[in-house]
Amino acid sequence: MFWKETGELLNSSKHTEMANHAWSVADLLRGDYKQSDYGKVILPFTVLRRLECVLEPTRDKVAETAARFEGQDIDTDHFLRRASGHSFYNKSALTLKKIAADPQNAAKNLQVYVGSFSDNAREVLDKYEFSQQIKRLDSANQLYRVIGKFTDLDLRPEVVPNHNMGYIFEELIRRFAEQSNETAGEHFTPREVIKLMVNLLIAPDGDALSLPGVVRTVMDPACGTGGMLSAAEEHILALNPDATVEVYGQELNPESWAICRSDLMIKGQDPENIAFGNSFSDDGHRRERFDYLLANPPFGVEWKKVKEEVEDEYKNLGDAGRFGAGLPRINDGSLLFLQHMLSKMKPVDANGGGGSRVAIVFNGSPLFTGAAGSGESEIRRWILENDWLEAIVALPDQLFYNTGISTYFWILTNRKAPDHKGKVVLLDARDQWQKMRKSLGDKRKELGDGTNGKPNHIADITRLYGEAVNAAADPEHPLHGKVKVFDNSAFGYQRITVERPLKLRFELTEETLTALLAAKPVQKWAEERFLPRVPDVAAKVKARRKLTDEEEAEFQEQMDAETKLLADALGPLMDSQWATKSEAQMAFKGAVAGAGLHGPTGAPFAKAFRDAMGVRDPEGEVQKIKGEPEPDSELRDYENVPLGEDVEEYLKREVHPHVADAWIDHTKTKIGYEIPFTRHFYVYEQPRPLAEIDAELKALETEIQTLLGEVTE
Repeated sequence: MFWKETGELLNSSKHTEMANHAWSVADLLRGDYKQSDYGKVILPFTVLRRLECVLEPTRDKVAETAARFEGQDIDTDHFLRRASGHSFYNKSALTLKKIAADPQNAAKNLQVYVGSFSDNAREVLDKYEFSQQIKRLDSANQLYRVIGKFTDLDLRPEVVPNHNMGYIFEELIRRFAEQSNETAGEHFTPREVIKLMVNLLIAPDGDALSLPGVVRTVMDPACGTGGMLSAAEEHILALNPDATVEVYGQELNPESWAICRSDLMIKGQDPENIAFGNSFSDDGHRRERFDYLLANPPFGVEWKKVKEEVEDEYKNLGDAGRFGAGLPRINDGSLLFLQHMLSKMKPVDANGGGGSRVAIVFNGSPLFTGAAGSGESEIRRWILENDWLEAIVALPDQLFYNTGISTYFWILTNRKAPDHKGKVVLLDARDQWQKMRKSLGDKRKELGDGTNGKPNHIADITRLYGEAVNAAADPEHPLHGKVKVFDNSAFGYQRITVERPLKLRFELTEETLTALLAAKPVQKWAEERFLPRVPDVAAKVKARRKLTDEEEAEFQEQMDAETKLLADALGPLMDSQWATKSEAQMAFKGAVAGAGLHGPTGAPFAKAFRDAMGVRDPEGEVQKIKGEPEPDSELRDYENVPLGEDVEEYLKREVHPHVADAWIDHTKTKIGYEIPFTRHFYVYEQPRPLAEIDAELKALETEIQTLLGEVTE
């Protein structure tokens, strides 16, 4: 394990105290703001105060530099950044404390102060629509009081390190989300989950990352407040303090984007690396490739808003775009995120160097949703046939703030280790958890990190991950049952269509006669008999012009009369049955001719006759088309046959013992892929003896009777 003991997370009294102080501003906002709007003030002021505290040591130097170049027609941005020691600066001599001390001019001075920041810092505050909040607070005569509250908040880096500052932001966002009835989990991921995810993503590269002068890039396309990016950076630097780590991300939520961007500025990273917008429709890193990619995209979120852009890329760019493998159903964009990330892997060079590693959090749906040939199945097929899926790790349920469902890590890479090539590891870590002292939303469980007397689930899972191939092969390994290794092809299957012949007997009943008379060929026969007698109506019908009410009535009356002639001719055959179609046709023709009629003929009528008069019967006549049995759509079935297995042998073994006349329509066979994780780890449990259950029920009945007796006394 490479994680320092920090004792942070939501149990840290220090950062919780800081968050409480910032949130206490809500007492001033009550009445002038709705609860759901508190965060619009508290979050930007927390960011502003943090920026001010970070810049405090070099404030005078920046002011001197700004004064030296005042009035000169040169770009001073470079000099001011160098003077501040950061990628941002503020040229003003004002501070929040000075502004709060002059209530009459607080709004004007605060606007000047914010306007004196470098463009990249000011853009962060603009995402909060900070100017509007300044005006609103000033109108309520609360601005100087709010500023005063934040001047008491000591957010200097030596007091609040960057990783702890991230926890403060996340705690505030969580409270803001609760007040707004939003989902906190859309904004951040539990830190212990991030630590495990980063471990599994980066730990296999430990030796390479320890080399002098190593440079690595990390990308999160749904980065939120940047927690995953920070954790990845910390992990790499723990392995090699001299490494250079460049982080990149993209975020759709403006508040989260602003916090992530300000965090990068404070750390000395390039804030321009955090793009704003939707990763699907407006890729902020279109031409970039990265060493590591990780994400926790929203579960089950539809992509209807970007449907046009995504489908356009899929149709017009195909494999040259990001979504060439296929499109999932519109109500879940999870696999779009994964395709987007895989498109940003670095290629592997001829010497085996380069390449990337990818980690993403999913719910269970991407494992199996979608039948063979569907978008989801085709995406899984693309991933497995390219040998990119390294492992899937099942996590405990109730681990995230916004959902209690089970979740999974997918770990992918285009540079698998030799012993992993062509294989996928399934690791079951669902029992690796401890109960939280206090629930947070839907989060009731956590992964222990070995601090404060906790078990070290993170280290245990990471260790097992590294030993996965050996553990799966060694029945004596203590965790052998928690790991399974499969060939890529084990998740593929052939979806075959099993057909059975259509078998019919033929009969004339009131029901079948009604169906026959209503058939189009019979209706056409009736028209051809009487329309020549009414040329005006015939011309209108032929030209498909509307008939008058009188003509329509006459038309229907004549149609009924003609079909009645046919019905009367078939009357003697009522309730008759025939074993074959030819026998039924002969009987029909004889009855019609005997009535002096020339009945309907031709292929369309023959089909209509068969469909109307035929009744499904397991002992009936097999219907044929061009000499081959016609399949019965109602008896059609589908079977999933493991990839590589002979489907005809499967048919003989599994199907023919039950239905000997079945066959496979090979033109409809499709290849599908699914990963039935739970099935592979299912362990049968013997049901409890009935006597034991019965005894327990009787004991409960006795207890209930006793309690009822106490109530009635």
